[in-house]
Amino acid sequence: MSDVKIHVRPNGPFLVEGPVTILDAQGNAFTTNPAKPKIALCRCGQSKNRPFCDGTHNTCGFQSQELVPPPPTAAPPAAP
Repeated sequence: MSDVKIHVRPNGPFLVEGPVTILDAQGNAFTTNPAKPKIALCRCGQSKNRPFCDGTHNTCGFQSQELVPPPPTAAPPAAP
């Protein structure tokens, strides 16, 4: 099984690392360069090359900082 990683870039694209196939709504595969180890997918919605990132997030004011939430704190034990 292939190891695919998706990195959430601060104020930028999803950076997909590893062998993937990107499909449109009809199931057709987008052409990608198999020699490139990473694909940047647009999150701002302004790319002229969607679903791929073209760097427009740098000039359109897109901001997003998804971080993994901290683990929940343990509840105190119930009183007897």
